[in-house]
Parts: sequence; C-alpha cells; structure tokens
Amino acid sequence: MPYTLRQAGWLSLGLFLAMALVTCYTGLLLQRCMDSRPLIITYPDIGWHAFGRKGRIIVSIFLYFELYLILIGFLILERDNLHKLFPNISFKVGGQHIGGEPLFTLVVGLLILPSIWLKDLRLLSFISASGALSSLIIICSIFWVGAIDGVGFSEKAELFNLEGVPFALSLYAFCYGAHAIFPTLHSSMEDKSQFSKVLFISFALSTLSYISMAIIGYLMFGQRLQSQVTLNLPTSKFSSKIAIYTTLVGPLAKYALVVTPIAEAMESQLPSNYNIRAISILIRTLLLISTVIVALVIPFFGLLMALIGSILSVTVSILLPCLCYLKIFESYKRLGLKLVIILGVVVLALSVGVVGTYSSLKEMVKYL
Repeated sequence: MPYTLRQAGWLSLGLFLAMALVTCYTGLLLQRCMDSRPLIITYPDIGWHAFGRKGRIIVSIFLYFELYLILIGFLILERDNLHKLFPNISFKVGGQHIGGEPLFTLVVGLLILPSIWLKDLRLLSFISASGALSSLIIICSIFWVGAIDGVGFSEKAELFNLEGVPFALSLYAFCYGAHAIFPTLHSSMEDKSQFSKVLFISFALSTLSYISMAIIGYLMFGQRLQSQVTLNLPTSKFSSKIAIYTTLVGPLAKYALVVTPIAEAMESQLPSNYNIRAISILIRTLLLISTVIVALVIPFFGLLMALIGSILSVTVSILLPCLCYLKIFESYKRLGLKLVIILGVVVLALSVGVVGTYSSLKEMVKYL
C-alpha cells in the first residue's frame, strides 16, 4: 500500500475507497447467487449454476491460476525480507558463489517443502488464522519505527501521478481479492443471514488497516519506498526486526494451505488407482519446484501483485460476480437502475483489467 501511494500519490486513495465499495457490492451479488441455490458451496458451483459446465471450468481456471501466482508472491516476499536481514550470506558450490536473492529463494523452498507433504493441515490453518493479528503487529511495529526510533514522518509526498494510476488500481483490486473464499465461508456459517454483516465489518476493518499502513509508510519513506515497506526499515532497530520476522511467518504457514486446492484439483483428474500418497507428494513437490523457478525468473513483488490484481482479482472479485448474477437472475432482461449499475461495474472491471495488465507486463519486460 505505501508503495502504491508512491506510484500514484495521495489522491489515489479515493480510487482505493471506490474499489472497496465496488468489491463489497460484488460480494453482496455473490451472496445473492449463493442464496438462490442451496447446493452452492464453492465458487465454481456458482459458475456451473450460471453457465453450466463451461462456467465451472472458466471459474476454476481463474481461481487456480490466481492461487498459483500468489504462491510465487509468497516466495518473493520471503526471499526479499530474508535478504534484507542477511545481505552478506553466500555459499560456494562447485566453484560458483551462490548468494543474495537466488540463494534465499532456494532456502525458502526447502523450508516450505516438509509442510506441503502434511496430510493434516489443521495446525497450519490455526497459524494462518493469526493473519489479522500479524497485520496489526506489523502496522504497530512500523509506526514505532517512525514515531519512536527516529525515522519520523516528514518525507515529501506527491499529490497525484496519473501514470501510476493503472498500477494502483491493479494493486487495489488485489487488496480485495478474497471473493474466491466467500462461498465457502457462506456455506460454513450457522446463520447465513449474517453474511452481509460479516462482509461489511471485514471490509471496514481491512480498509482501515490498508489506509493506516499506506499513510504511515508513505510519510516515513516517500519516494524512497520499495515494493515492500519492510525493505526500507533499518534492521538495526528491534521494532524493525519484529515487523520483518512477523512478515516472514505468514507465508511459510500459508503456502501449504494455498497449494492444497491446486494439488487436489490435479489429483482428482487422475485414475483412482493412481490416487496414492506417493503421487500426492510428487504433485505437491513439483508444484513447489515450479513456483521456485518462476520466482527466480520474475523477482518483482509489486509488479507480480499488480499483475494478479489486474488479470485475476479483477475477474474473480468484480467481473465474474456481475456476470453470474445477471445470468442466474436473468437481470439482463430487465432494464433498470440495478442493471445500469452492474453494467457500469463490468465496464470498470474490463478497463482496469486491460490497462492494468498492459502496464504491469510493460514494466516487467522493462526490468527483465
């Protein structure tokens, strides 16, 4: 979030709030779709009820591709922060020195490997559930660095930068890309009528956290901000180390949880006689190896998150809820205010997706 403000300026927070409203609205559309059919449990189920088998396939492709790219983002996040903490570590293998970011990418992969072999992921799910607490610790630690440890909040900040708007919109969409799990949350609730209340409270707290982090980080480091604000922190300070180590804990635990739906989808396509433990371990290991390789090739955390936001989060969180709602309720047959609003949201999603994707890919090509 601070890096996004660096790209687009203070006024882009208005776009951020607009994105929050739009994605909250599409969350309500998903709720309406779920309430329309008692058998809907997952997001692909909504796609099936709206568009049949093709709808389920399209939704599944976007969901699993998004998860796969998030796994790569986890590796880049871990690698960058470990390199920040231990910048001078290297090893000599076969006459070649291996150090820096490539070394830590491999190290993170090895650390994660045992966790993806676990069949019972309940322990990891409890660790992952501490994400909200981790976010609060990170915000407080970084605020401590600025207020108590002498960094201060006096950096000059830009009011608005039009060139950075496509990047900002893509990352803002990524911030609210949780719609993939809304159907699962809805189906697991004892009182499903409370879903909209849960949605509003979650969006309010998330928005408050995002804006707090954006303002604190931007005032602290201004135009010197890197893609992750933790990379700007002085590692000599204890509060900085708390923020960085807290950032490192989450992805190590969440990787196994995020890779599981992808692995299970692949395993479900195998013949029954191949559905054995050894094959499951092999699939998960190959998925990890592939994400490590991609993370070595695409070392840009901010640009990757923007790409996920522009292509996948926009589709999953904005475009598909609108299209599924229109099809399930046949709202496209009735001209009215709701149809105008939904069509406006669809146009917005397509615009952000096209412009954001082009901007992200252009920047990636420039740095590769």
